[in-house]
Amino acid sequence: MKRVLILVIAFLLSFTLISAYAEQKLPVIDSTLRAGKPYYSDIKKGWWWYERGHEKEIKDEDATLREEREPEKPEKRILPSLKNYTYGQLWNMHPDDFQPLLMDFQKKAVMSPTEENVRDYYVIQDIARRKSLAFANVASYVVQKYPELYVGKDYPVATPGRNALVRQQLEEIESGIRSREKDFALLYFYFPTCPYCTEQEEILHYFMNKYHWQVKRIDINENPQLEQRFGITITPSLLLIYKGSQDYIPVSSGVASMAEIEEKIYRGMRLLNGEITPEEYSLYEFQRGGSFDVKTPSIPLEAPLQLGK
Repeated sequence: MKRVLILVIAFLLSFTLISAYAEQKLPVIDSTLRAGKPYYSDIKKGWWWYERGHEKEIKDEDATLREEREPEKPEKRILPSLKNYTYGQLWNMHPDDFQPLLMDFQKKAVMSPTEENVRDYYVIQDIARRKSLAFANVASYVVQKYPELYVGKDYPVATPGRNALVRQQLEEIESGIRSREKDFALLYFYFPTCPYCTEQEEILHYFMNKYHWQVKRIDINENPQLEQRFGITITPSLLLIYKGSQDYIPVSSGVASMAEIEEKIYRGMRLLNGEITPEEYSLYEFQRGGSFDVKTPSIPLEAPLQLGK
């Protein structure tokens, strides 16, 4: 009996709620019908229905899937032809445009090696050769007219000039080393059973007899702390030290010839003494102001450059 009563009450409450909802929605339904629109005209609205934006998303997804399934079509290549250019256009073409065009003609000739295609490639190649020749000719004229731009005056090619250059270099190196024996010294790191050290010592004896420099021999077995301090990993090794300072520079690792030792000692001395910078490391003093002096331009940019008419 109690269950029946509960069901009756629940039924009455449901009926009351449905009636209230219907009364609330009826004006909307009536207005829709009065406007002549079907009640279900807007039924396909919402996130999952085919509205305009959603249709676009689906179409985009379909297109993407088709692209993934279908292989990409190779781009149609446009082959070059000499019929599209005049000789003047090719001659005056910018190098950044001419070089890829030259390669395109080459590829065309390789792809289809007909007489016409190969001839066209060699026509373009001939223009490139003549342009190079024109530049070389003008370059020869310019360095002859403006000798300050000619490197040959400081680095001669002729044998007599080369001999004179080598003599100047050797004289500067030898006089520089002899004049600095009190300011610099050498540290010689060796290993008693090292066969290369034996050969290096003979060269060092010759160096000491010639320049009377102080050379301190250091056995790395007895002086491991010095080996670590100077980072010695190879024997024999030579270090140039500046007396009265902590400055030093390696001269050689492994066996070095007398000429190599002299040249590196001379350059190292000038660097440690502040006479040159690393940018000027190969500069000899007699070359100051010349073509090999990186800090002195042959023609100052501030001055107007007159290149003739």
